[in-house]
Amino acid sequence: MATQRKPSKRAQAKERPKVTTCLTFSDRAEEAVRFYVSAFKDSEILGMVRSEADGPIPKGKLLNATFRLDGTIYTAFDGGPSFAFSQGTSIMVECETQSEIDRLWETLSKGGEKGPCGWLTDQFGLAWQIIPASLGKMLSDSKSGNSERVMVEMLKMGKLEIATLERAYRER
Repeated sequence: MATQRKPSKRAQAKERPKVTTCLTFSDRAEEAVRFYVSAFKDSEILGMVRSEADGPIPKGKLLNATFRLDGTIYTAFDGGPSFAFSQGTSIMVECETQSEIDRLWETLSKGGEKGPCGWLTDQFGLAWQIIPASLGKMLSDSKSGNSERVMVEMLKMGKLEIATLERAYRER
């Protein structure tokens, strides 16, 4: 008779992957988390921990938030004025349709800054790349299409347009 093994702590805690991105905001982490969860389908706040006493973090302020955006888990907290995001780190979102690109581009850039090649910075200073799911193939599979032409077209764009990129890929 085989003995059943007890599930590992990792298996018991499916909510928390081993590797998680932590977003450290200078301020407004809770507002950012609520905004991000509202922007993405299949997203939710998994937990929020608040300071219970006045100290380095004032009572009631967010100590830590855990949230899921379209299946990916993140943590966030306010770290104070010494923390700022840079464009060297971004969250890349692969979109299946132009309407999804359009919606996320407008939603996430509101109060922020629209950039080139599908990049934007949101109102909290976090950089995002809103790209077609097919972009990786179009840029890397030069045997099936014109990857160079895709790059040329992409470099002309702010918000990426799937139809234009696909036309460029089909050009020979």
